Amino acid sequence: MTNIEFGALLFAVCLLLIAFRMPVGVAMFVVGGFGFISLAGWTAFLNLLNTGPFGRVSSYTLSVLPLFLLMGQFATQAGLSRSLFEAARAWVGHRRGGLAISTICGCAAFGAICGSSIATGATMASVALPEMKRYGYSGALATGTLAAGGTLGILIPPSVILVIYAIITEQSVGKLFLAALIPGIIATIGYSLAIACYVRLNPEAGPVAPSVPLRERVRSLGAVWPVAAIFLLVIGGIYLGVFTPTEGAAIGAAATALVAIFFGRLSWESFVSSLLETAQATAMIFIILISAEIYNGFLALSQIPVELADLLGESGLSPMSILIGILLVYLVLGCVMDSLAMILLTVPVFFPLVTGLDFGFTEEETAIWFGILALIVVEVGLITPPIGLNVYVINSLADGVPLGDSFRGIVPFLLSDFVRVAIILAVPATCLWLPDLV
Repeated sequence: MTNIEFGALLFAVCLLLIAFRMPVGVAMFVVGGFGFISLAGWTAFLNLLNTGPFGRVSSYTLSVLPLFLLMGQFATQAGLSRSLFEAARAWVGHRRGGLAISTICGCAAFGAICGSSIATGATMASVALPEMKRYGYSGALATGTLAAGGTLGILIPPSVILVIYAIITEQSVGKLFLAALIPGIIATIGYSLAIACYVRLNPEAGPVAPSVPLRERVRSLGAVWPVAAIFLLVIGGIYLGVFTPTEGAAIGAAATALVAIFFGRLSWESFVSSLLETAQATAMIFIILISAEIYNGFLALSQIPVELADLLGESGLSPMSILIGILLVYLVLGCVMDSLAMILLTVPVFFPLVTGLDFGFTEEETAIWFGILALIVVEVGLITPPIGLNVYVINSLADGVPLGDSFRGIVPFLLSDFVRVAIILAVPATCLWLPDLV
């Protein structure tokens, strides 16, 4: 068996272990370690353990992760998700399907200070689900909206997945954040249009809520100014070069904590709870990163990325055909894997291949464009059957809604996602225009 055949076999074994719910970090460490020892021996593997994990997690850029996670924890404690939903409901809730559209808008705004898909969906569910149930929304539309809206948390900056992608591909975190802004807006508009079409075909699924007087609508905006201020402070400061992404994350976390204190919602107990939740999430990510370093060392020895690039280069396929094929692989993997696992497992294989193709861009522009496309398809995987992690999480919070209804409710949003991917493939400027201004 050649090295590349052996590498491909262990890659499939790793996917299988993850599909059977083995922790991602454990699966990558076991498979990567076994493969590395088989190809290079115990001495080389011990040398890798001596230097690789430390080199991976000692990066200064990684400090941005716990800071953005902490910002999301403080935002949850401050009750900003409720304020965002109430403001959106005041403006569009009186329209058919308006509460669902309000939920999408609330998820998009909360994602701007959270950075996690599941956290965004679950937090908004605690606010929006009771309201949609009270006004007679169908379980399919309510849970489908929240599952899809939650995915905006990893697209609209700051995004934990984008930070991971930037680190492993050595790209600018700030430019990737800027690149995600327009696709995030397209996603929000696309989901809202999907809801409008859904309730037009199925009017009883999204009844009209009572109208709110104009004075109360204007007043509702006063409760959401902290979100806009923090987002502009962090992203604007990074874009203008006032501070680095890590400094911006620290300022954002501190500002969100001050907002929570101002509203009287950050007690000592909730402060400690936020720190512990952040530490646990950070530890999980770092363990996966260490395992990915071991696995990537094995991939390098097996020569899979190089061999795959040579194979596709000699196939005669156009660069766009190869890129679409890679995105289809992501879509299939999204049915059985979570987003972080997909990025860490596949980017070391696909990134060198994609950046070696000629799309008429610089290597940096290709890297940014591919990163956003990969992130979007990973996001689609979070709501794609049979796993659809976001769908399972939201369904578990919705009493009495069959899982099948939740998956049926996600169909309009999947169609919207496919249209969005096609737009970004056809018009790369949707991702590249803002970063090119820097």
